[in-house]
Amino acid sequence: MPHELNYWLTTVQMPAPPAEPLPQTADVAIIGAGFTGLSAALALAKRGAQVIVLETETIGWGASSRNGGMVLTGLKLGVNKLISMYGRELARRMYAVSLETVDTVERIVTEENISCDFARTGHLEVACKQSHFDDYARQAETIAREFNHRLRVVPRSELHSEIGSDIYYGGMVDELSASLNPARYVAGLAAAAISAGTCFAEHTRVRNIQRESRNGAPGFRLNTSRGPTWAREVLVATSGYTGPATPALRKKVIPIGSYIITTEVLPDPLARELSPCNRQIYDSKNYLYYYRLTPDNRMLFGGRAAFFPETAQTTRRSAEILRRGMIQVFPQLRDTKVEYVWGGTLDFCFDMMPHAGLMDGIYFAFGYAGHGVAMATYQGQKMAHLIAEGQFAEKTTGNPFLEIPFPGAPLGLYNGKPWFLPLAGAYYKVLDWIS
Repeated sequence: MPHELNYWLTTVQMPAPPAEPLPQTADVAIIGAGFTGLSAALALAKRGAQVIVLETETIGWGASSRNGGMVLTGLKLGVNKLISMYGRELARRMYAVSLETVDTVERIVTEENISCDFARTGHLEVACKQSHFDDYARQAETIAREFNHRLRVVPRSELHSEIGSDIYYGGMVDELSASLNPARYVAGLAAAAISAGTCFAEHTRVRNIQRESRNGAPGFRLNTSRGPTWAREVLVATSGYTGPATPALRKKVIPIGSYIITTEVLPDPLARELSPCNRQIYDSKNYLYYYRLTPDNRMLFGGRAAFFPETAQTTRRSAEILRRGMIQVFPQLRDTKVEYVWGGTLDFCFDMMPHAGLMDGIYFAFGYAGHGVAMATYQGQKMAHLIAEGQFAEKTTGNPFLEIPFPGAPLGLYNGKPWFLPLAGAYYKVLDWIS
């Protein structure tokens, strides 16, 4: 049996913030010590703000250390869908932001000297059906024409130059995407934020938030498991772990489980056979697989093996499902030992789009739908700028995800507990079969 343990966490020691009493006041309270919260905390602290980050568990405990480490361009929705939903001008801005998010990660890694194996390896999307591959050419043409960005379509006859598998009908490459070790990245962000003066309160659950003025200044009282604290502004950066402290936001985000297995270290010739260009790879299904080589030549293979967030039972069951999927893609790994398995919780909104803004006077950013390494980092920086400037002006932020409608559940049939996930999982499996 593989270790039920996040492989990435075996490669790093997370920063240990100083043990301090909970500050009574702060300029900004950030809830959640993942990519969004840490990126925002770093940017705000560098501007001189007093920042406290409140984290129920520990730094990077959630999806920020549990993902595949893929720093991807693009969004969950395809470009033609984006144009049909939002029009050409707004879709162009959204796509341009998706390219900028990767640059943002690279800039922070460079400026803060974060050792996290960041590399512009590019990503490869592989077609599970001929119809999916036929759509790649249309997508690439649209992206080149509308967004001035070039993708390379790889026909099936040439696909072995990109992947050591025979099951796909072709692929599409974007050279701008990158890879990193997410645990080392989140540790580096936290260390930089601590150095800039951010106060961290780990093992501190926010129970509720109330408007409360102090000395004539409007703000918020945050009642936590360690007592109250007060801040002028609050940023909710809890993504798939959004809880009852922010009930209005909780109703907007769906927590979905994603699971990963990681093999033993592969011989270099086998690793190069499986992924000759060391791409970040994902397939064209809704119920998709994603995979890559780790910096030490393990095959990391993940997917929505179970839609529910992780438990010991779902993690063990997912390990079996993912191993079968990995061998289907790469029969060469049939006798390879799987050493690690773990799960995490992604954040999807009902329109599968990222969202950011203000709700009831509280700032928020989430809904990354599997693109969180890059988009969460970017949104943290953008929300920090918005908070520091003190003006919520949608048109002047350069952040198109502030401007789009933020739908909730149809008929209001959702209170934050995703009872419908088994139905959604079955629906997407059927959709993959008939599409």
